[in-house]
Amino acid sequence: HRPRQKRNDDLRQNLFFPTLNWPPTSTMAPTEAQLKAAKAKVLAGGKPAKARTQRYLKSIEPQLKEGAKSTLLLKGIKCSQAMGNLLKDMRAMQAPNAKLLTKKNQIVAFDTEGQQSLEFLTTKNDCALFALASTNKKRPNNLVLGRTFDHQVLDMVELGVLRFKSILDYGGSVPKKRMGSKPLMLFIGDLWQQDSNCQKMQNLLIDFYRGDVVDKLVVSGIDHLLMFVATQDPNTNQIIVDHRTYFCKLKKDPNNPSSKVPVPYLIPCGPDMTMQIRRTQFAAPDLWKQALKQPQGLKKKKVKNQSTNVFGEVVGRLHLETQDVEKM
Repeated sequence: HRPRQKRNDDLRQNLFFPTLNWPPTSTMAPTEAQLKAAKAKVLAGGKPAKARTQRYLKSIEPQLKEGAKSTLLLKGIKCSQAMGNLLKDMRAMQAPNAKLLTKKNQIVAFDTEGQQSLEFLTTKNDCALFALASTNKKRPNNLVLGRTFDHQVLDMVELGVLRFKSILDYGGSVPKKRMGSKPLMLFIGDLWQQDSNCQKMQNLLIDFYRGDVVDKLVVSGIDHLLMFVATQDPNTNQIIVDHRTYFCKLKKDPNNPSSKVPVPYLIPCGPDMTMQIRRTQFAAPDLWKQALKQPQGLKKKKVKNQSTNVFGEVVGRLHLETQDVEKM
């Protein structure tokens, strides 16, 4: 029985004293402390990181053209079944660029400690966007949407969900969006241009749902529409945002069968929400300016004797030698 005992001892040792292999087998990004520790070890004369670790660190470095931003979906201290279904629907809408954590977290988003926890979790899971769902007596059905910049919380919006209709409530007969498809986003209401909080929230919603940044689109890749209607309650003067989702089905134009341009037909498919803005925390002007800064490699070089007019047409200027009319 000695080999069996030895195998059990090895198993017990691995359970209570696991080896510290890094990077982990999952795709979690290292925290800022881990990166500093790795750099300090190399500067102190220690062994450099393995080739696998170096490739992993290189893959998470800032790039000129970043891919789609990932979203971390979290549950707060208390989370009702309806808010849990809301997070699942958000994951379905943002797949494959969304990650849902099932455990509840002791996080209060607008506290300093809560923001530190959000920064740690988003850095660890390599996510730039986050959504925190919770419910309590003071703020029932609470949803906090936010994003980070340079591993720090950039801005947040706290929303109270007044009405919610899940994708499951529409039944299985309603078509659903395809994974990775691009949405059409429609913002209705003067408040999106007149109110400063609505303008910043509009920017956040576009960043939340746009997915991959592309130069060209295939018409068949557009299969759903997100509509946001902003109104103001005349009694309480609170801003109400109605969010509706429609499946976009493309068909031939019945009035013009010879046309190749399809006609969209909208089918409600969910999720649908009615929300009110409770609290906001937007970035300071200096931090916002730093977040909008573009790298030098993405700036287009100026071409001599070439410009673009109001209609987007390229206009060029040619310099010719003096023509001799007698030789023409």
